[in-house]
Amino acid sequence: MSEKTVQCVKLKKELPALEEPPIPGDLGKKIHEQVSAEAWRLFEEHFIMVTNELRLDLMDDSTNQIFFDQIDQFLFQDTARPPEGYVPPSE
Repeated sequence: MSEKTVQCVKLKKELPALEEPPIPGDLGKKIHEQVSAEAWRLFEEHFIMVTNELRLDLMDDSTNQIFFDQIDQFLFQDTARPPEGYVPPSE
């Protein structure tokens, strides 16, 4: 785990940073500078759920826009919600 920390925009506290940007480009840099490793793991779990619920094809280019929209909604706007009809697994 990284010794570097960030003031996490998602979790609103100082936490260990990601080792490197999780995706290329400006958005990856923004995530690396503002999102903790813990928040990124939460996003990954969220996007797996979205992928499964919407039956997204990760090889389809249209999925990229959904991915980027979910990053923005989940990490930066805190407006991401499960897809309509989602039923969480029972514990």
